[in-house]
Amino acid sequence: MTIAVGDTIPAVKLTTMTADGPGPVMTEEFFKGRKVALFSVPGAFTPTCSAKHLPGFIDKAADIKAKGVDEIACVAVNDVFVMNAWGKANTADGKVTMLADGNGDFARALGLEMDGTGFGMGKRSKRFSMIVDNGKVTALNVEEPGAFQVSSADHMLGQL
Repeated sequence: MTIAVGDTIPAVKLTTMTADGPGPVMTEEFFKGRKVALFSVPGAFTPTCSAKHLPGFIDKAADIKAKGVDEIACVAVNDVFVMNAWGKANTADGKVTMLADGNGDFARALGLEMDGTGFGMGKRSKRFSMIVDNGKVTALNVEEPGAFQVSSADHMLGQL
């Protein structure tokens, strides 16, 4: 079943890079008591993700936060080291929190997993964005395969 507006984010462990190395991020705590703009990409360092998706949220971070968002986060089915390197390569620090869904558990729990094996990518997450308020999904934007429109930072700004 695919997550929908009004649903609670499933309890899953993600990973982020801390000053001491990889650290766990429990979704029920990450989303509790605040508004989070979350977006997901099929893969770090891939063309659309690197040229448009992540840079859009970095560029619009101040505007998004000015609309009452406490944190902006990017998640992908990549390991924490790749997500950390991708964030640094795009100067995401302080603007977008990079979250690794290394085994795809979060994508699967959301019902937003895609099969990228035909492209040599294995199981990944669909491209999407959502607004999560105190653990509840208040807006959900899932892209059609190959598209990049409704999950953009500009689209999300219009929803806030």
